[in-house]
Amino acid sequence: MAERGITTTPHETESDPTATERLERQILRKVTLRLLPFLCLLYVINILDRSNVAFARLKMLKDLDISEEAYGLGAGLFFIGYFAFEVPSNLILSRIGACRWIARIMISWGVISSCMMFVTGPWSFYLLRLLLGFAEAGFFPGILLYLTYWFPARQRARVVAQFMIASPLAYILGGPLSGALMEYMHQVAGLQGWQWVFLIEGIPGLVLGVIVFFRLPDRPEHARWLTPQERTWLTERIASEEESRERRHKVNLAQALATLRVWHLIALYSTVAASIAAMGSYLPKFIEDRFPDAKEFDIGLLTAVPGIVTIVVMVLVSVHSDRTGERRWHIAGPALFAAAGWGMYAAFEAPLLSLLGLTLAQAGMMSLMGPFWSLPTSFLTGRAAAGGIALINAFGNLGGFFGPNIIAQLKSPNGAFSWGLTVMAILLCTSAALALGVRYEPEQRATE
Repeated sequence: MAERGITTTPHETESDPTATERLERQILRKVTLRLLPFLCLLYVINILDRSNVAFARLKMLKDLDISEEAYGLGAGLFFIGYFAFEVPSNLILSRIGACRWIARIMISWGVISSCMMFVTGPWSFYLLRLLLGFAEAGFFPGILLYLTYWFPARQRARVVAQFMIASPLAYILGGPLSGALMEYMHQVAGLQGWQWVFLIEGIPGLVLGVIVFFRLPDRPEHARWLTPQERTWLTERIASEEESRERRHKVNLAQALATLRVWHLIALYSTVAASIAAMGSYLPKFIEDRFPDAKEFDIGLLTAVPGIVTIVVMVLVSVHSDRTGERRWHIAGPALFAAAGWGMYAAFEAPLLSLLGLTLAQAGMMSLMGPFWSLPTSFLTGRAAAGGIALINAFGNLGGFFGPNIIAQLKSPNGAFSWGLTVMAILLCTSAALALGVRYEPEQRATE
């Protein structure tokens, strides 16, 4: 049944700009309500399954006699597996459709994430982290590509930001959950608390993967919850934008993988990804160091604080970026705030100042993502977009391998992480400089 209020046909809107704008708002509102909450849920589970190792670390290292350096290496190996299969995964998704391929990704990562409970030492830890990276490869860039099938360019930054709200939301929900499992499920059925974390938090990925196969339409023309007129309008609008970009840029897959603009974005993203991976792998430990009397559940609650602030900042930055069409400063500014946050944590040992520093760091890093991920699809389309987005995410995420290792290797003899966090701050200053040099075409002009 058509949504109430949508009575205008595409033909009628051709001579009535007001009707066109009204139709666009109504269709995109329907698409947003149908897709984004579900995609956010998938991403919450994705972030939870890749980052719960940070909570498990609080006890697992001592239980299994794993060194800090071995943990840093294992945490980073996830991104090596991710890198190896990223581009092929996204190209497969563009060929066979989102529902089947994303379902495969989620089911496999859910199984492997739960199997992390069987880690017995460094080598099994390395192997399962590497396999988890293989399994998850293609999910995030695949969703970014999928969003380009449904939303016009002008809405991309805020749509990506709304989707990526799942990342801080995963900390808000997952932190207390992981902390509670660590503290209250310890020795239940003979399992350690960190084993319960992996077991329980891996199951939703498997279940949701099955649901994706039946629930997620590949493209607007397959959405039965849109009327025929709505499907036609949205399909033609997205196709028109792609044709316009192809005429202006004429970038095929091979050219996308070789263009300097793509490699500029890779360099920018890798500096941010290193810092994000450091946060994801060590946030509970950073909080434990500043709140030494806190138990696991208390640490979980404290990890939610940066996430709450991050959600608000992400929305504000992305909406302003879309309204103005400006991208460079909406990336560079948050990167500098994030650098200041890492510096604050490194410089001060007071608990509240340290928590403020972590909040600034997470909010800055995550809020630049919406504007950043609107850039590749401003000049890439079709298979070039699939390969280009995957390439940027794959090579950029190699920075994710180095982030946790830098923190681990630069840990001082007294256990402080100040040197590693100083490096993270320098990397984010580099991110800001690279962002200001990005060449892009504002979306307002691109969609005219």
